[in-house]
Amino acid sequence: MDPALAAQMSEAVAEKVLQYRRDESGWKICREANGVSVSWRPSVEFSGNLYRGEGMVNAPPEKVWDCIKPLPGTLRAKWDENVSSFEIIESLTDTLCVSRTTSPSAAMKLISPRDFVDLVLMKTYEDGTLSSNAINVEHPLCPPKPGYVRGFNHPCGCFCEPVPGEPNKTHLVTFFQTDLSGYLPQSVVDSFFPRSMAGFYTNLEKAVKTL
Repeated sequence: MDPALAAQMSEAVAEKVLQYRRDESGWKICREANGVSVSWRPSVEFSGNLYRGEGMVNAPPEKVWDCIKPLPGTLRAKWDENVSSFEIIESLTDTLCVSRTTSPSAAMKLISPRDFVDLVLMKTYEDGTLSSNAINVEHPLCPPKPGYVRGFNHPCGCFCEPVPGEPNKTHLVTFFQTDLSGYLPQSVVDSFFPRSMAGFYTNLEKAVKTL
């Protein structure tokens, strides 16, 4: 992948995800439990929804980041029930890469295994916030593979934000807008994302204590 084009594309995605973070309008809460809220609004990128998860994690941002970062050596596949494997297809810089993520079947096997190929950019902001920002791309080293339906992530990402005066806490905000592809009833998709995002926070809370 052309590094200059990839850098330009990924910065545009990061700016878009930052705008999602700043824009409080139009969100509708669809799930709240254990201090985690999941809300949604219609996506402007595709015909589905943009989902936002928000909650506190009882660990410093760096430790949370180690569990979720989309980099070699990430612990993600060890604890995230929606990630069965993660691999780097191409490293463009220390903070920019193309990755392939696979997910197992879900929703009582109504959703078959998926794979996602993404351009991923990591950023650190002045206040210490760590963020990942991703969008689907095509890559010659990663054509569609048998046994997986190729899904597509529209601009998505997460923010590991420090909590002033509380060094052992992280305010984690996540954004997903994923086209799962295939012939899935909309009701299955609409129930899957809020549930899986809430589970993400629960499993992450356990992971930062044990991994």
